[in-house]
Amino acid sequence: MFSKSKKPENKDMVVAPVPIPPKDTEGEKSAKQNSGSANENKVFTKVAPSVLSSDLKVKGNLLTSGDIQIEGIIEGDIQAHLLTVGETSKIKGEIIADDVIINGNVIGCVRGLKVRLTNKARVQGDIIHKAIAIESGAHFEGTVQRTDNPFENVEEKKK
Repeated sequence: MFSKSKKPENKDMVVAPVPIPPKDTEGEKSAKQNSGSANENKVFTKVAPSVLSSDLKVKGNLLTSGDIQIEGIIEGDIQAHLLTVGETSKIKGEIIADDVIINGNVIGCVRGLKVRLTNKARVQGDIIHKAIAIESGAHFEGTVQRTDNPFENVEEKKK
């Protein structure tokens, strides 16, 4: 009934090699030695997007160099690479991101290279952008300003 036999070899399976980090060149080594902080030369890798679910309420600022998707309630400023505001979300604060996609409610200034308001978006505040798309059905109250660098003067206004 049962017999011991060799396990069949899986010839279709491919084993990927472990990635090897790049070696430092002489110029990079001397730059690291001459710099005052080790964090200045840190290389950031692409990470998975962060998701804040609809049952989450945050009072405070959010800062990430990656992507973030918000479905909950945020009272504070948000800074990210790509920010997606979900349909169930409510944000009260300033948004600063390279790419902003708004499906929910935002009260505050929005700054981004590319800003997109979908047909479910509800925005009260100013939008400072390089490129903008507003779908039919989006609700927007405020001003729109096009500029090549929407991030300039951000620190001065916060002081």
